[in-house]
Amino acid sequence: MATAPNAHAPLAERLRPRTLGEVIGQQHLLGEGMALRLAFESGQPHSCILWGPPGVGKTTIARLMADSFDAQFITISAVLGGVKDIREAVEQAQAARDGLHPQRTIVFVDEVHRFNKSQQDAFLPHVESGLFTFIGATTENPSFEVNSALLSRAAVYVLQPLTEDDLRAIVAKARAIDAVPAIEDAALDRLIAYADGDARRLLNTLETLAVAARREQLDSVTDAWLLRVLGERMRRYDKGGEQFYDTISALHKSVRGSDPDAALYWFVRMLDGGVDPRYVARRLIRMAAEDIGLADPRALRLALDAAEVYERLGSPEGELALGECVVYLAVAPKSNAVYKAFNEVRAFVKRDGTRPVPLHLRNAPTRLMKSLDYGKDYRYAHDEAGGFAAGENYFPEGMAPPVFYEPVDRGLEIRIGEKLRELRRLNHQAD
Repeated sequence: MATAPNAHAPLAERLRPRTLGEVIGQQHLLGEGMALRLAFESGQPHSCILWGPPGVGKTTIARLMADSFDAQFITISAVLGGVKDIREAVEQAQAARDGLHPQRTIVFVDEVHRFNKSQQDAFLPHVESGLFTFIGATTENPSFEVNSALLSRAAVYVLQPLTEDDLRAIVAKARAIDAVPAIEDAALDRLIAYADGDARRLLNTLETLAVAARREQLDSVTDAWLLRVLGERMRRYDKGGEQFYDTISALHKSVRGSDPDAALYWFVRMLDGGVDPRYVARRLIRMAAEDIGLADPRALRLALDAAEVYERLGSPEGELALGECVVYLAVAPKSNAVYKAFNEVRAFVKRDGTRPVPLHLRNAPTRLMKSLDYGKDYRYAHDEAGGFAAGENYFPEGMAPPVFYEPVDRGLEIRIGEKLRELRRLNHQAD
């Protein structure tokens, strides 16, 4: 079981929860009757992916899981590690399993999305054999960044940014052990806004303040002193109108509103405020899919290219590519037709029953399936006039064909709309 750290340990380590009840935040997973709490109480560890932004408790939860199950805890950083580290972890797990006092092993992989496919595959046989329990931590969507084979063997738990109340509770814990001086309300509000749901950022800032306050023999932290010590960047996270999510909202709405000057302004404001450009890159990709769509399909490709350029060049050189993307998205023709259609279909499928696939649309790779009329009477579109099987039905039987996707009269969707109207005319003619 973990022991309490000494007074000289970093503040983050001194405040690290030693029991599940000490964890601040993530109650949607750790509260009574919630998924992760039940996993802890089951007495049987299972492989999982902890997905969430930085500083929300992913490493802490993994460590607590090891403590709870009295397991050996092995950490691998996907940023610095490789197959050699995985091999060493396997050897340690085997030694723990086969020792005089057999012990479980939990292998924790931080930033697991940084491992490539072959590195992730190296875990599979050992996860399947039960040699160790795998826990991956990632800030990226595991659906895209974690191999499907590994993902299918692990539960995914989504962690949320800490709330203001959570962050205030952390400050209170630091005050309770006299790690930081008293903090005036205005200064505390600024600190909470600056932390932006990230406990690690908050704790690192508190530690910096504590050192500076001791040096100047201060009894309390004022807002004015806070700004003087931590500089202009702290001011940019003021809650008086420059909050992080307000700024990204302004950028998104400026792009949607086709104002390249305003979009570029908000983009630079975010950079100036210390945002991670990778976050902006992800939001630009979302804007291209949501607000431009098929009116200009090149927008999505350009957003992906800009994100890749930034990964290759870093800051500040790579930021120009993101700025170029911001301007392009702003001036591109806009359409949310696919976005609306996608949401409508999701809602429809959720409330509709599970309708069987019609026989003529089913695949028939075996003789038995063919004998059951799988694929019978299917019309191969390429053999039809114009490459279109007019009058063919691709929906489940008994379901009136709905219209979800309605192209707008802008950009490429003008031509898409014309094409769909002609195809529908041919379908009507064939009925």
